[in-house]
Amino acid sequence: MLAPDVVTALTHLAAEAEPAGLLPARQQMALSLGWHIVLACFGVAFPAMIFTMHLIGIRRKDPVALELAKRWAKVSAVLFAIGAVSGTVLSFEMGLLWPGLMGTYGDVLGLPFAFEGLAFFLEAIFLGIYLYGWGRMPPKRHVLMVLPMAITGVVGAYCVLAVNAWMNAPTGFRLVDGEVTDVQPWAVLFNLQTFVQFAHMWVGAYMLAGFTIAGVYAVGMLRGRRDAHHRLGFMVPFVFASIAAVSQPFVGHVLGFGLDERQPAKLAAFELAETTESPSPLRLGGILVDGEVRYSIDIPYLGSLIAMNSPDEPVPGLDTIPEEDHPPVNLTHLAFQTMVGIGTLLAAAVVWFWFQRRRGRDLLERRWFLRFAATAGPLAVIALEAGWVATEVGRQPWIVYGVMRTPEAVGDYSASLWWLLGISTVVYTAMTVGAVVVLRSMARRWRAGDADLPSPYAPEVPEVRA
Repeated sequence: MLAPDVVTALTHLAAEAEPAGLLPARQQMALSLGWHIVLACFGVAFPAMIFTMHLIGIRRKDPVALELAKRWAKVSAVLFAIGAVSGTVLSFEMGLLWPGLMGTYGDVLGLPFAFEGLAFFLEAIFLGIYLYGWGRMPPKRHVLMVLPMAITGVVGAYCVLAVNAWMNAPTGFRLVDGEVTDVQPWAVLFNLQTFVQFAHMWVGAYMLAGFTIAGVYAVGMLRGRRDAHHRLGFMVPFVFASIAAVSQPFVGHVLGFGLDERQPAKLAAFELAETTESPSPLRLGGILVDGEVRYSIDIPYLGSLIAMNSPDEPVPGLDTIPEEDHPPVNLTHLAFQTMVGIGTLLAAAVVWFWFQRRRGRDLLERRWFLRFAATAGPLAVIALEAGWVATEVGRQPWIVYGVMRTPEAVGDYSASLWWLLGISTVVYTAMTVGAVVVLRSMARRWRAGDADLPSPYAPEVPEVRA
C-alpha cells in the first residue's frame, strides 16, 4: 500500500502531465478539423471537375455538360460558404486552444497561415466571378475563371498541410535556452515532408469529392434516371476518383519511407509491433491487451516488406521506445488499417469497373454496382477521417514531434472549453442540416426544370411584342 505522501505526489504528477483543459481541447479540435476537412476536399478537387465539365460543354457544344458545370458551381458556392465558417473557426481555435504552441512558434508558422488566408480570399473572388459570368462573358474566357479557383484551392490546402507536416517533422528554427531563434518560415513551406504529405492529402481529396459526386448520380440512376445528364454527371467525377484511388497506395507508400527514423513509435503503432521481430509480419486487425497482441491475423514477412522495403528487416517495436512516448496504440493501429483497407477496396473496385468496361460490359446497368458506387463516397470520407486520426493520434504525446508535448501547448481554462465544445457541436449540426436542406432544395428545383431561384428584388422585364 502506498504511503499518503506518495499518493499525493503521484496525483500532482498526473495533474501536471495532463492539464484539465487537454481533453476538451482535443475533442474540440477533432470536431472542427474532422468536419472542415471534408469541405476542404471539395475546395481542392471540385474546381478541376467543374473546369473539365465546362470544357466538355464548350468543345462538344453539349448543353448537358454546360448545365452540369453551372449547377456544380452553385453547389460549390454553398459548400464554400459553409467551409468559410468552419475554416475561420479553426483559425481562432489554433490560438485559443493551443496558446503554448502559437505563442512559442507563431513566428515560424505565420507565413503559411498568411498565404492560406490570401488563397482563401482569391478563391472566393474567382468563384463569384465564375458564377456571375454565365451568359455575360465569352465562353472561352469564362471557363478560364475556374483555373484560379483550382489553383488557390490547392495553394490554401498546401499551406495548411505545410503546418501539419512541420508538426510531424519540425524545421526552420533553432531553440536556444528555450527561445526560438533563427526563424526560417520558408523552410516550413518547402519542407520535403510537406510535398509528400500534401500529395497524399491532394489525392485523397479527389477520391472523396469524386466518389461522393459520382454517388449522387448513382442514386439517381438507381431511381430510374438513366439519362445523359446522370451518366455524364457520374462519369466525369468517377474518372477523377479512379485515377486518385489507383494512385493513392503508391503515394501513401512513399509517404511512409523513413517513418522508422522520423517517428518510430507511430510506425510501431501502425504495424501493432509490440516487440521487434525479424522478419516482421503484417498484422490484420488485432488490438494490444496488457502488452500482448490479440485477435490479429498475421501474414509472415509482409510487414517488413511493406513498411521497411525489405523481406527481413524488422519493424522497430514499441519495446524499443520509452513508454511515456507511446501513442494510443490501438486507436492508431485500427485507424490506419481502416484507411488502408477502404483505400484498397476502392482501388480494386475502380480497376474492376474499367476492366469490365474495356471488355464491353457497362456496369452502370448493374444495380449492384450502382449501390456500391452510392456507398463509395461515405467510404472515402471514413478513409480520410481515419487517415487523419492515424496521423494525429500517432504523433502523440507530441504536438510538435520531439520538441513540444501536447500538454505543454494547451490553455488552462477547461470549464470554458467544455462550453465551447457544446456550442460548436450545436452550430456544426445546424450547418450540416442547413447544407443538406439547401442542396436537396436545389436538386428538387433542377429536376422540376427551374434553373434559378426567382428574386423578389429583380427589375421587371418588359414583355417584348413581335
